[in-house]
Amino acid sequence: MPRFAANLTMMYTEHNFLERFGAAARDGFTAVEYLFPYDYPAAALAAQLKEHGLKQVLFNSPPGDWKAGERGIAALPGREQEFRDGFLLALEYGLALGSSRIHAMAGIAPKGADRAHLIGVYTANLAWAAERARAAGIDLLIEPIAQRNIPGFFLNRQEEAHAIAAEVGAPNLKILMDLFHCQVEEGDLAVKIRKYLADPKTTRVGHFQIAGVPERHEPGSGEVNFFYLFDVIDQLGYEGWIGCEYAPAGATSAGLGWFKKQTAAR
Repeated sequence: MPRFAANLTMMYTEHNFLERFGAAARDGFTAVEYLFPYDYPAAALAAQLKEHGLKQVLFNSPPGDWKAGERGIAALPGREQEFRDGFLLALEYGLALGSSRIHAMAGIAPKGADRAHLIGVYTANLAWAAERARAAGIDLLIEPIAQRNIPGFFLNRQEEAHAIAAEVGAPNLKILMDLFHCQVEEGDLAVKIRKYLADPKTTRVGHFQIAGVPERHEPGSGEVNFFYLFDVIDQLGYEGWIGCEYAPAGATSAGLGWFKKQTAAR
C-alpha cells in the first residue's frame, strides 16, 4: 500500500517548525518531507527524527534567493557554481538526516533565453549533481511544475522531465511526479501513472506528491479521485513514498480523514 510522508512546510503550520515532527508522528505519519532544512542545524533536525521515529524522505537543494522570488537555479546560466556549492551543502544535510532523495529545482527561465542553452546548463548541472549524489547513495529528483503555480518555470511536463533524465542517463536521476501539478498542467493522471510506472523496477519515478485540485487542500477535496489513483499506484507495485504537499483547509489534524481512511484500508 502507498506510504505517506507529511510535508512539514505546508502541513502543521499551527505549530512551530520543530514541533511539527511530533505532531505528524502523533497523527500516524512515519516519514516527513519539507522544502528546505537550512534554517536549522542538521543535528537539531536529526534529533527530531530520532525522537519521534520518523524517516526523512525528501527536501530541496538551495533554490537561490527564495524571498526574492527565485525558484531554483539548476537551469540558470551563470549560476553553475552557486548551484554546485548549494548541492554539496544539501548532500551534507542528506547524509546527516538519512534522506535518500534531494530535489533540485530547475528555476524560472530568464525572459528571452534560448531554451536549448538552458537545457545544456540544466543537463550539465544535473549530471554533475547526480554523480555526487550517487556516491552518497542518494537519488537526485527533478520536478515538473505547472505554469499556473510558478509562471515561467523551466520544467512543466512529465514527458519533458523524462526526456531530460534519459539524456543525462544517470541511474539515480529520478522524477518527482507531483500529481497536483500534473493535473493542473496536463491532466490524464491515471494514464500517465500507468505509463511511467509500467515497470516498477526500471521506472524513473522516484517520488510522488499530492494535493487536492484546484485549491491545493486535502486529497479528496476538489476534482481528483485520489483514492482511485492510490489503488492504481499500488497495483503497479510502487514501493516509494507519497508526499502530502498540501495546505490544509483548517487545522491539519482535523483534515486527516482521507489519511485515516486510506491507512485503515491496509
